[in-house]
Amino acid sequence: MGTFILIILFNPDADMSVQLCLLRYALAELFADVSQSGVVTLADRYGLMAAVFEEDQLTDDEKCSVNRLLRSASKGRVQIVNELSTLESQ
Repeated sequence: MGTFILIILFNPDADMSVQLCLLRYALAELFADVSQSGVVTLADRYGLMAAVFEEDQLTDDEKCSVNRLLRSASKGRVQIVNELSTLESQ
């Protein structure tokens, strides 16, 4: 657990924009971690945000995984925490 799932690119010479890049297989790892721990961390939420921004590049299975995680969170099946990773809360 605690795998980094995205890369944040910041270019100070450009227009000060930030680009989120989801790492390959990151959603599968995120889904497995959340399923095992029952917790969505701050890092997980950033990964989900990156996935939503790159929705056109996701496979159908990845889109289903994102939807399942969001549905689980909205129904209270997983706990939303403000820790950066589940390792902090152990």
